[in-house]
Amino acid sequence: MATAAHIQSLLVPADIASSHQNALRLLNNGHTISHSTQHLAAAVDEAQKHRDQLRSSVRSLRIPTSELQTLISHTRASAASHLHTAQELSLLRHSLADELASLVEELVSSMSASDRRPTLLEDVETMHRNLKELESIKVYVQIIHHALQLREAAIAQVQSSHPIDVSPYQALQSFVSSVSKTCSKVPEITGQTSSVRIVAFLSELATRTWADMRAALSNVLLSAADNLRWPMPVDFAAAKAEDRQAFEKAFNDLLSLQAIGEEIHSSDVEHKEQDELYAIQALIQPVSLRFKYHFDGSRQTNRVDKPEWYFTHILNVCHEHRHFLETAVQSLLLSSKYRDIDAWREFTSDLFPLVIRRLKRSIPVLLPHPPLLAHTIYQALAFDASLKEEGFSLAGTIAGRARENAEWEGVSEVILGRKEWFERWMEGEKAFALEQYHEIISAPDAWLIADGEPHDADAPVQTSSAADRELRPTNSARQLKALVEQVTDRYSPLPQFGQRTRFLIHVQLPLLESYHGRISASLDAFESLSSAFVRACPVHWRGAGERDKTRLTSGVEGVLRLCKALVSAKWIAGAMEGWGEDLFFLELWTEINHRASLRARAESNPLLPDPRNAPEEAPDGTIFEELVMQYGKLATRAEEMIVQQVYGEVESHLRPHLVSLGSPSPDAEPASDIALPPALLSALATLSSHITLLRRTLLISVSLFS
Repeated sequence: MATAAHIQSLLVPADIASSHQNALRLLNNGHTISHSTQHLAAAVDEAQKHRDQLRSSVRSLRIPTSELQTLISHTRASAASHLHTAQELSLLRHSLADELASLVEELVSSMSASDRRPTLLEDVETMHRNLKELESIKVYVQIIHHALQLREAAIAQVQSSHPIDVSPYQALQSFVSSVSKTCSKVPEITGQTSSVRIVAFLSELATRTWADMRAALSNVLLSAADNLRWPMPVDFAAAKAEDRQAFEKAFNDLLSLQAIGEEIHSSDVEHKEQDELYAIQALIQPVSLRFKYHFDGSRQTNRVDKPEWYFTHILNVCHEHRHFLETAVQSLLLSSKYRDIDAWREFTSDLFPLVIRRLKRSIPVLLPHPPLLAHTIYQALAFDASLKEEGFSLAGTIAGRARENAEWEGVSEVILGRKEWFERWMEGEKAFALEQYHEIISAPDAWLIADGEPHDADAPVQTSSAADRELRPTNSARQLKALVEQVTDRYSPLPQFGQRTRFLIHVQLPLLESYHGRISASLDAFESLSSAFVRACPVHWRGAGERDKTRLTSGVEGVLRLCKALVSAKWIAGAMEGWGEDLFFLELWTEINHRASLRARAESNPLLPDPRNAPEEAPDGTIFEELVMQYGKLATRAEEMIVQQVYGEVESHLRPHLVSLGSPSPDAEPASDIALPPALLSALATLSSHITLLRRTLLISVSLFS
């Protein structure tokens, strides 16, 4: 349209007036100076020439109006045709662009944006991967199905075959081994470090299969034992012949299965046979059910304060079935691979887990209650001692095969072997012993000299120690001796020497040290109150109604108080000499000298003598040697104080007589050879009263004046 308008503007005739005005304006603007007139004239001439040329050109090019209109029409038609073609091409270009964009979208992966659909290629690849996974799952399921078939065949075969045939189980083992070997190459191919889960599953399946094979034969044995009225006491000889044969067959089948298992599992590190005999363990199951019924439920027999009930129950079970085990069962073992196994000991050892589980559940409840904890430990030690007295040991058991030392530690080791439980028990025993000690020394008659040693007429006569024969003890000394012996009885059953040593150091020796300190303090108090030798007696030795402190440290009463200290120290020293010669303490002292750990404990305790590192030599002295020496020094000190006390008082009464001898009166009549001077009578009376007191107080005179 713009081209047509331009053409029309060119066809319009020229405006002469407008042209003249434009020319005049141009001349005025470009030629304002007079000297440019010449140039103007030249320009006019040139313009005229140019005009003439244009006129001549127009004349030669002038086209008729009709032709010009025709040309314009053709030009317009051609322009319209080209415009239409251009519009169609533009539409075609946009259509091609849309198709190209659609194709591009189909070729772009769906992973590049979340809202895009997967491409056909991706769909094919996904289906291919799913197909491979389904094939892998199919193989996985086929492997599991085959393993389960072998498992069922193994269990069925072991129940129906005689002799025992475990070929299906061995096939299962071989199959598991081949799968494991094949899967071991997976990390090399895929680069993954984690193991394939199916290998662990098949290994667990093989283990469960063997356990189920064992359980199947155990059920057969229990069924046969039930016909013998097991777990009641069994009279095997009185049972029916077919019942005995069924029991023997089932028992031998389990023995054969265990023997086969030891052979085929000998190279299998993951599969370890338990320390038990299959056949004996099967017989334990009914006993275990009865134990749980009585002591693990809500029945009245399940009481934490009565551990002796379940200990006694287990002891009764061991005793009731001993004859059956040592005759019928032992004969079956002698005809098998396990001829070295003692049936009764194996049966007894298999009962221990019942007691151990019960102890592990009850001890945490008993820790806040020291008396109940101590009672449970004593019952456990008594249980161990009872079984050892009946001849039990780990020799002749499956568990004892792998041990160089068949010595049995006992079920008490479950408690004593745990540090916090043992220390809690020891602290409770120490607190109880100290409480008893304070009651002894705080009693009103604690420091009275006893008339004689009370004893039970039915009790066996024991050899008395030197202290028993020479001295009459105070009540506190005699009761302290009984308390220390009671403590010894409490920890003497402990199985380990380390535990005994700790009990000796932390519980027993502090009692003897405290009593020594009490006597020593009483002598110090006597010296601080005494006017003659600065000696003293403790307040608890005062008689009723005494008011004058001088009377406490003088005369017969003062010597009596020193005698109480003397006999108390000598009595305990003599008792310790007797204890030191006891077999229990001799063994303990020997072990302390031979073991470095125990020797270090003894060296750090000032109440024990210095041990020697001489494993091959018997140690010199006894374990109480140091305390005996300390008590001996205390007794010597009391003896010297008695001598000095008597000597001082007699000397004070002799002074008038000595003065009279130094300055005799001239008027005095000569004394006869028989009569005593009156001034000497007071001293003799004092000496006589002291000697009478010492004779009455001590059974046999102690050498005081040597």
